[in-house]
Amino acid sequence: MWSKPTTQILIYNSLVEGTTLSENISFHTEELGAPVETLSYEQARSELENVVRQLESGTSNLESSIALWERGEALASRCEAWLEGARERLHAVRNTQDTTDEEAESEGSESED
Repeated sequence: MWSKPTTQILIYNSLVEGTTLSENISFHTEELGAPVETLSYEQARSELENVVRQLESGTSNLESSIALWERGEALASRCEAWLEGARERLHAVRNTQDTTDEEAESEGSESED
């Protein structure tokens, strides 16, 4: 679930700041939201917009910025996957419609013969 750099940062912060690793992990889990793979397109896009706003504000420390960046990358990938799925579905519908139209035209020309 956690990438190595994030895990290393959490462990480092636990040692330096005197917090427990579980405190850091629970904080970051809450901060980062639901698992990306469970989000709808709209949820992922909305959260991605929030992540971008936070990063652009420049108010996050390095650790939070890295976590936000990683979350943003995952959210962007999720949005792209949803869009690709939508493209494939539209393409399939168009192909089905084209086939149906061609069959109807073919049947119409056969009945005229």
